[in-house]
Amino acid sequence: MAFGVTFKRYEKKFLLNPEQFLAIKEEIDRRFDPDKYGETKICNIYYDTPDFVLVRRSVDKPVFKEKLRLRTYGIPNDDTTAFVEVKRKFNKIVYKRRIHMNYTKAIDYLNGQEIDSNTQITKEINYFLKLYSGICPQFYISYDRSAFFYKENSEIRITFDKNITWRDYDLDLRLGSYGEQLLPDNYVIMEIKVPKMAPLWLVNLLSKLKVYSTSFSKVGTAYKTMLAKKIGAKPISTGNPRLLYEQNIIESDMTEVNIAQDYPIEGVV
Repeated sequence: MAFGVTFKRYEKKFLLNPEQFLAIKEEIDRRFDPDKYGETKICNIYYDTPDFVLVRRSVDKPVFKEKLRLRTYGIPNDDTTAFVEVKRKFNKIVYKRRIHMNYTKAIDYLNGQEIDSNTQITKEINYFLKLYSGICPQFYISYDRSAFFYKENSEIRITFDKNITWRDYDLDLRLGSYGEQLLPDNYVIMEIKVPKMAPLWLVNLLSKLKVYSTSFSKVGTAYKTMLAKKIGAKPISTGNPRLLYEQNIIESDMTEVNIAQDYPIEGVV
């Protein structure tokens, strides 16, 4: 039996250098509580068509995009709970639809075997699998995540992802976490997840530290790195940290003045 879960929220990512991470983490430790799992290794297999239509659309930054992934928390065995998840983003709002089952059953399902479930979420994932003909495993991505909840509003969540590792071979989560790093040493991806509004103190802190929203996509960066390797180029993700940071600032078109406009807020939480 598969069980379904739905999420809807705003999510924004920020690329932090080591100094910015330490300054923000100090404030987060005061105002947030860690979730019950502490630091977790998140392991994913991203599925795509043979010509990578999903990730190619994603890196073009459309108004609407979607992806399919298989996720476990920790390196799994055959019986570990795994999540089959469709993630969609439309007009800055993220929607996640996922079902869970044991790992081997999830693999069989993604390979075309039917499951005993007639929920709306299962129907949506089934449609997704039929829509994208030939969809198959394309990228492994894992990272160590620390998650925190705001003491004054538990729906506001902040995560820090480090040791982001990718590969485009050995696409089985049971094999463990190995491959190449996506970011320079000690750089961190921070993600702020809010249902509606972000606290004004947090917006002011990001502005003070010159932390700008970035369009960084783990699977998108892995795809671009893969292409760069094929033509013998040095991917920016593992190159000069300054270039990586400046590119993200330019692409996101963020400034200290308009950073607060990245969320649909009028004032304070």
